[in-house]
Order: sequence, then structure tokens, then C-alpha cells
Amino acid sequence: MNTTRNSLALLICAGLLAGCGDSDVQEVNAWMDQTRKETKVDVPPLTEPKTFVPFAYSTAGEIDPYDPNKLLAELARAANGANNPLKPDPDRRKEPLEAFPLDTMSMVGSMKSKGVTYALVQIDKTMYHVKPGDRVGQNFGIITGVNDEAISIKETVQDAGGEWIERPTKLELQESKEKK
Repeated sequence: MNTTRNSLALLICAGLLAGCGDSDVQEVNAWMDQTRKETKVDVPPLTEPKTFVPFAYSTAGEIDPYDPNKLLAELARAANGANNPLKPDPDRRKEPLEAFPLDTMSMVGSMKSKGVTYALVQIDKTMYHVKPGDRVGQNFGIITGVNDEAISIKETVQDAGGEWIERPTKLELQESKEKK
């Protein structure tokens, strides 16, 4: 019974496949050949491409146009031409403590002599005494005041726009590391 069903299914499939004969394919192929013969292809010729001439960029010694420092450099150049009263004198003779950054200095004490309060500043293992009016640090700092707890300093620095501004800072007394 099972074999009869399989045989019947095979006969039906064979009949269906026989219906899909070569005649339809031949008709389609004939129609395509006819259409190819009748159709005329009219493609205009392509124009010649333009010759590309590369441009040689010479950026040696120039600032990158996309560099944010370009604006800062231009602002600094404009500020140099301006008469800012805070601009330090580049020709002024430097004092010895202007060679050291403030973060290398520590206030270790103070003393009074002839009515003037001096601060004792240590750099490495060398001790210096300073008073108001002395210059310290690498940012054109000037000591504005000395007391027992701190040295008040006014530094003159350039802001992001190239303008000279004053910035207050302090060197505070460093407590001894020895326990009493």
C-alpha cells in the first residue's frame, strides 16, 4: 500500500515535470533574440576626464590652520603691541630668586630687623632672607607682604588671551617635621 502511494506520487511529479517542457523556453528565447535585433543601443561617448594637477602644500614653518594655539598666538601678538601697564619689563635685571619656581621654595621662618620683617626661604639646602619688594619665582612675582605665617606674593602672568594679569599667591610657613 505504501509502495503504491509512492509510485502514484512519482507518476504525478513526472507528469507535472513533463508539462514544463522545452517549448516555453524556446518561445522566450526567440522573443529575446527578436527584441535584441530590433533594439538599437544609443550610448553617447563619455567626455574625456580633466587631467588632475595635484597642489603641493608647503607647510614648513607655518601654523596648522586647525590648531587652537593659532588663535592664542594671534591674541598674544596683538597683546604685545598693546600698552598694558602690567606688562613686565623684559630688560630689567633679574634678582637671584627669580631663577627658581615657587613650588621649589619653602618658608621656614621669619625675623625682624630694624623694623622690617624678613622671611626665611629655603631652596634645596640653601637659606635666603626676603622682604616686601623683593622679586621671587619665574612668573614675575613680587613680595607684597611678610608675616609670621606666610609670604604674600603678586605674580604677573599672561591669560589665555595674551593679556597680562596679576595673580596673588602665598608661600606658607612649613612646620618642622620633628616632634617636640
